[in-house]
Amino acid sequence: MATYRIIGTDGQQYGPATLEQLRRWIAENRVNGQTLIQPDGALEWKPLSSFSEFAGEIKNTPPPLSTAPPTISPPSSATASRASNKIAAGVCGILLGSLGIHKFILGYTGAGLIMLLVTLLTCGIGGLVTHIIGLIEGIIYLAKADEEFVRTYVDGRKEWF
Repeated sequence: MATYRIIGTDGQQYGPATLEQLRRWIAENRVNGQTLIQPDGALEWKPLSSFSEFAGEIKNTPPPLSTAPPTISPPSSATASRASNKIAAGVCGILLGSLGIHKFILGYTGAGLIMLLVTLLTCGIGGLVTHIIGLIEGIIYLAKADEEFVRTYVDGRKEWF
């Protein structure tokens, strides 16, 4: 059975959805010809209108903004394992931000050393600034969804904020 993933109007990915579910969403005006979809096994996203299996059902009007997005599937286990350091880094950023421990947890040795040395070499005075940085970063880490955390801090290697 063919399944598809879609990108909703909110920019989030949804699915997998079956052919029947997509046809129902087309009938409910929840997706349209410009909605990007990706069949299982494909690497690129294409507009729904480019698929012949939906040609007779597509309406040219955009979906209303007030419709609810399709059901969200839970994050995959691969994403969850890649985001396994998120909670530890977030909590350490909040509690021990001035020492840069959260940076070491994420593998950012240089950034961690900078925070640690600023705190130690200023006899703790610079630790006030690095603690605020760690506090903000810890909150940001914990507030992000696993997929976004992996995309930003694991794959994107964003070291600061």
